[in-house]
Amino acid sequence: MDIQSIIEQMTLAEKAALCTGASAWTTTPIERLGVPEMIVADGPHGLRRVPDVHVWGGDSLPATCFPTASCLASTWDVDLLHKMGETLAEECIALNVDVLLGPGANMKRSPLGGRNFEYFSEDPYLAGELAASLINGIQSKGVGTSLKHYTANNQEYQRFRISAEVDERTLREIYLPAFEKAVKQAQPWTVMCAYNKVNGTFASEHDELLNKILKDEWGFEGLVVSDWGAVRDRVASLKGGLDWQMPGPQDRDVQKVIEAVQSGALDEAVLNESVRRILRIVAKASETPKGGEFDVDAHHELARRIASEGMVLLKNNGILPLKAPQHIAVIGRSAMKAHFQGKGSSYINPTKVEVPFGALQNLADSAELSYAEGYPVDNSFRQDMIDEAAKLAQSADVAILYIALPSFKESEGYDRKDLGLTEQQIALIKAVAQVQSNTVVVLNNGAPVAMSDWIDNVAAVLEGWMMGQAGGAAIADILFGKINPSAKLAETFPRTLADTPAQGNWPGDAGVVRYGEGLLIGYRYYDAKEMPVQFPFGYGLSYTTFEYSNPAVSAEAFKDVDGVTVTVDVTNTGDVAGKEIVQIYVHDHQSILFRPEKELKGFAKVDLQPGETKTISIPLDFRAFALYHLDYKQWITEDGDFDILIAASAADIRHRITVSLESTVSLPCILDKESTVREWMADPRGKVVFQPYYEKLQDQARKRYRRSDGEEGRYASGGESGIDAMEMYNEMPVVSVLLFQRDQWSEHPEDILADLLEQVHRQEVPEI
Repeated sequence: MDIQSIIEQMTLAEKAALCTGASAWTTTPIERLGVPEMIVADGPHGLRRVPDVHVWGGDSLPATCFPTASCLASTWDVDLLHKMGETLAEECIALNVDVLLGPGANMKRSPLGGRNFEYFSEDPYLAGELAASLINGIQSKGVGTSLKHYTANNQEYQRFRISAEVDERTLREIYLPAFEKAVKQAQPWTVMCAYNKVNGTFASEHDELLNKILKDEWGFEGLVVSDWGAVRDRVASLKGGLDWQMPGPQDRDVQKVIEAVQSGALDEAVLNESVRRILRIVAKASETPKGGEFDVDAHHELARRIASEGMVLLKNNGILPLKAPQHIAVIGRSAMKAHFQGKGSSYINPTKVEVPFGALQNLADSAELSYAEGYPVDNSFRQDMIDEAAKLAQSADVAILYIALPSFKESEGYDRKDLGLTEQQIALIKAVAQVQSNTVVVLNNGAPVAMSDWIDNVAAVLEGWMMGQAGGAAIADILFGKINPSAKLAETFPRTLADTPAQGNWPGDAGVVRYGEGLLIGYRYYDAKEMPVQFPFGYGLSYTTFEYSNPAVSAEAFKDVDGVTVTVDVTNTGDVAGKEIVQIYVHDHQSILFRPEKELKGFAKVDLQPGETKTISIPLDFRAFALYHLDYKQWITEDGDFDILIAASAADIRHRITVSLESTVSLPCILDKESTVREWMADPRGKVVFQPYYEKLQDQARKRYRRSDGEEGRYASGGESGIDAMEMYNEMPVVSVLLFQRDQWSEHPEDILADLLEQVHRQEVPEI
């Protein structure tokens, strides 16, 4: 397809029409020029392909329902997600789909977010790595993806109009990096904008986000598509970088584009660029032949494997794996009716479903299994169901409670109101645990739940997540030890809702939600507050144990552009094979700007036989040590010491290595009239010219502020309660300090400052 030739032959009406969908799921074909339609379908953890592309909803064609993103992220396994991506692509090809709408890479700002089950993590590094791997897996088969929802789409409350007010540094360091990593490492065919506004501008019209950052800075080569119904002003969205409006048809918007070009309100070159991007992706899609069948059983087995790799063992007093119980009380409605996916646009029509009770029965050998429903489908309270379950549990050797957070509490379209299970479910767990000490709780949910009311009374807790269609079998595999759990949390489980970072700024009002917690989301917040949590980020138990030894770095001193490689030996010190997830965090000893206590910058998952040792090698690059500086409008590093933390979780640091970084970043001087003494002394140019004045200030401070015993100490007066004058001066503008010491200078302080500024900025003028 000669794209430039096609653009030159297209009429204005055809161009405008191409930039809007022809149906709910297709681009507009241009038959006379040989441009076919392109078909997209919902994802991201399975294919929701409706038979009629003109219909939004309705029953979709059967496809494999894989675990949702919460479970996927807990695997910390980029290779496994790549394999899942390949499998998703095979189903897209069989069902004639060109682009799968996913994955989602938004941050989990609050555990209340109704769509959190579709997103990976509270950490941008982990989310970006997983998103990139899934995208690469799908696109390796010639099927496109749509990275979504770009950006700051972190709640369902007023999601069509809310303005996420987030400062630039927080945006750059928390809410954009997962998208940036996925774009640079995987080049998704499309990126889907969010519904919401970002700092007052709709994401569908956001020139800074779509044009300047995504396309120009990151080098995104694909097309930007709207979330379904996200476009408010079609002409403004084209100018802002939104190439393709969905769904279609939208005849009125097409006409508005035509009229805007004709009147000169819209430059046709802007329209042509969107047309070019759309044609390029349509051409790529047409290169992959569609049709055939996919291997239903093989894909189901992969879904089972992924589920087992993503389920997190949160508590275990030794009862698991189960050891030949004779009578198992199986309690909970979700044991018979599996709760394995969330409601909304990602709802999949599964090819088959593993019923948890049946899967348990298949592995229970000669054990007797009895069942009690435990809780109803609605939110009513049924004491009779609790009494029945407790009676059954009391007569058994072990009780397994299958507890699913119902969709009326957690779904796309609305946020959760609390972190709790239902009143019935909490009462059920307490009643069963009171009569049966061997009580195991299996959870099916998409985001953290509060457990403090009941966790101390149960023997084990398995976080099963929204586990996909084969998850029922995966639970049984773990409970009976057929699979050794290896997953770790990709998000913190707080004790209470009041403890969570965004709680004071959630969900907003008057059309605005302020991200007042800034950089401190997830474990970053709990570190800063030194606050205990129920389960920390990166946490997960195993049926074996692991020892970390021989930590090392490739260089104790290095340049930022060279990076450094961390190595550590990991040994399986238990009796069964298992997998361990090694996490690398970075801590900056001293920074010009505030930084979180530590940040995840690398990880690896290793498979070990009993007694086996493997050396894990994890590289850290420039960005592992960098921060985004608002004044310089770029990522920078600083000379200084960093701690490399080798960890089993955010709260389980096994080794700490201190390294020294040399920055190669050459920065312009940004000193101005309001710059402080500390800022002048931190600037290489400023320090040279201001040093004589600084030394004189120090001398005057020594003379003026003496200790009560008459000796010159830390510029202090008033005995033990004295002040540190230079520490006070350091945070004052230079001109203010000079004014306080005016009698020391022959020139007026304002003239001194003007001369200093002229000197530091003159050094930047290149020689001709």
